[in-house]
Amino acid sequence: MGNVVRGAIAFVPSERCQRFLVGDLKEMPLDRTLDLSSRQLRRFPVRASAFDELVKLYLSDNHLSNLPLELRNLQKLQLLALDFNCFEELPLVICSLVQLNILYFGNNRLYSLPKELQQLTELKTLWLETNCFTSFPQVICELPNIKTLHLGYNQLRSLPAELGRLEELRSIWLAGNLLNDFPPVLLEMHYLEVMDVDRNRICQFPSLTHLRGLKLVIYDHNPCINAPVVAEGVRRVGRWADCSDDEEEEGDGKVANASAKAAVNTGSE
Repeated sequence: MGNVVRGAIAFVPSERCQRFLVGDLKEMPLDRTLDLSSRQLRRFPVRASAFDELVKLYLSDNHLSNLPLELRNLQKLQLLALDFNCFEELPLVICSLVQLNILYFGNNRLYSLPKELQQLTELKTLWLETNCFTSFPQVICELPNIKTLHLGYNQLRSLPAELGRLEELRSIWLAGNLLNDFPPVLLEMHYLEVMDVDRNRICQFPSLTHLRGLKLVIYDHNPCINAPVVAEGVRRVGRWADCSDDEEEEGDGKVANASAKAAVNTGSE
């Protein structure tokens, strides 16, 4: 009943109803973290934009489709979570938050990214899984410090050669796309540690032995006729991987995504 009531109240713009959803928001949290996830929000509580010392803002699992210009007051924000909302476009005001390190924008309805995103030069982690991208957003190639990129469960068929410019990139997650071939640009990215191409349409894998930085490759659920050949010590998850326990292998595949996100949060704090 609580969620039903919240859902109904979310349509009422009065100040009293908004306080019911998010509280009074009179004082900035001492830990400079504000969590407004799962509040049935349909609009951002503008009062929160007065907390100009905020470092982390969680707005996941709401019904947001836009953000007010007042959000740009949060110039110290380093983490912004907007996954599981209703955005069809990435609001330009986000591109003014130049201290952002981590941006979670998965499970929305994005099909493109604005060129202004390149202003986020400090961005290290970008999660865009389960959106509506049919082609790789080229502006990502202009983010020099990106370390973790998640574009799983979109409709990508290829990756651009310009991706190779991202020399800080360490993990790329591409599960659940429409890749027919292993992306050639990944063969040139010697600094990559994690590649996830699970659940694509790749029929044959090239040798990956020359990628000395590689630690994990996930390639399961492809119609491949071979396992990728990797250097000694590299973990493989997929058919014909040198794993003594098939159940353990399947379990690794299921938890890889969640483990990656936990590692990002731990390492970035």
